[in-house]
Amino acid sequence: MIEIQHLSKRYRTLHGPGKWVLRDVHITIPRRTNVGLIGRNGAGKSTLLRLIAGVDMPTRGQVRRHCRVSWPLGLAGGLHGTMTGRQSVRFVCRIHGVPESEIPRYEDYVLEFSELGVSFDEPISSYSTGMNARLKFALSLGFEFDVYLSDELTAVGDAIFRRKAQQAFRDLVDRSGLIMVAHQENLLREFCQAGIYIENGRATWYDDIEDALAAYREQIAI
Repeated sequence: MIEIQHLSKRYRTLHGPGKWVLRDVHITIPRRTNVGLIGRNGAGKSTLLRLIAGVDMPTRGQVRRHCRVSWPLGLAGGLHGTMTGRQSVRFVCRIHGVPESEIPRYEDYVLEFSELGVSFDEPISSYSTGMNARLKFALSLGFEFDVYLSDELTAVGDAIFRRKAQQAFRDLVDRSGLIMVAHQENLLREFCQAGIYIENGRATWYDDIEDALAAYREQIAI
C-alpha cells in the first residue's frame, strides 16, 4: 500500500516559487493494484511518479510507502555518465546488498535484456536516450519490487524491443503492482485496473481505468 497524504509540489524559478504542479493530493493506492496516471502534457504525471519513487521531495505533505517501490523505469537520470553499463549494474547491486558472487548473474541478465552489446562496457554518457532507458529498464527488472513505476518506457526502442518490454510488463502484473504513465489508451487498458486523473494540480482516484479515461476525454473536449 502507498499512502499519498496532502501532497503538494511546486518548483522554484528565477523569479521565486513557481505555480503549484500538484495541490493537496490525498490518495491511497491499494496493494497489488495497477494504476495508470492520466492527464494532459505538463499536468504533473511524471512529477507524481517521481514523488512516489522518492527521487523528488514534496513541498508539502508526504508519501508513505508500505512496500518496496522501484525507481521510475523511464527516468533519464540517476546513473553517473562516466560509469559503463556494467559498472552501473555492479554499483546498484552493491547498494541493494547483492553478494559479490551473484553480481555476474545480474550483469548477464541486464546485458541480454537491454541488447546493448559492446556498448554495455562503454560510458553511459555515450548512450542514446533509448539505450539509457533500456539499461535502466533491464536493471529494474533484475530486482524484486512490490510496485514498479514506469514513465512511458514501453515506447522506447524498436518494434522488437517494445514487444519485449510489453511482455515483461505482462509478467510484472502477474506478481507485482504497477503504476505507469502512458499516453496510449490501449496500454493503460491492458495493464491498469484503476486510474488517477490529474488536472490543474488536482488528482482524482478512479477504481476503473475506463472512468479515468472518460474524465480525461471529457476535459480535453472542452
